Amino acid sequence: MRRLTLIRHAKSSWDYAELSDFERPLNARGRRDAPVMAARLAPQLERPLRLISSPALRAITTAHIFAAALAVPNTAIRIDPRIYEATRGTLLGIVREGDDADSHVLLFGHNPGFSELAQLLAPCPFTDLPTCAVVTIGFEARQWRDIRHGGGVVQWYDFPKKNID
Repeated sequence: MRRLTLIRHAKSSWDYAELSDFERPLNARGRRDAPVMAARLAPQLERPLRLISSPALRAITTAHIFAAALAVPNTAIRIDPRIYEATRGTLLGIVREGDDADSHVLLFGHNPGFSELAQLLAPCPFTDLPTCAVVTIGFEARQWRDIRHGGGVVQWYDFPKKNID
């Protein structure tokens, strides 16, 4: 069994016009939501975990917050520049390159690629992942390279505003 958890970066700030999209930091809501979502995700995880992040500031900051909440050292986060602005095809390629020693991989990145990848891999209860949304997809695959279109099942899905009335 392989499990892939896609985590869209937490809410970012648009307050700094001088910064590029790549450099945008998290805003206050993003810094608040990320540890909450990590705590909600924690009971769903099995160890060991592989964390892979886009290098964009808002994504890597989200990954660091999750790592701290999950007691994973920041040094264990692998940065993959291909995740930034990736299409679902590029993301699927990254997933298929996974180390078979890792049964559960957490990817931190961006829309629209993450929403499109999730929908490619499994029937999803969403069309667009909100900021800091988390979706775990399970696969009956012995190796990451065996992950196929439609071959997964959504095992868990949550987002910050899910339980707000």
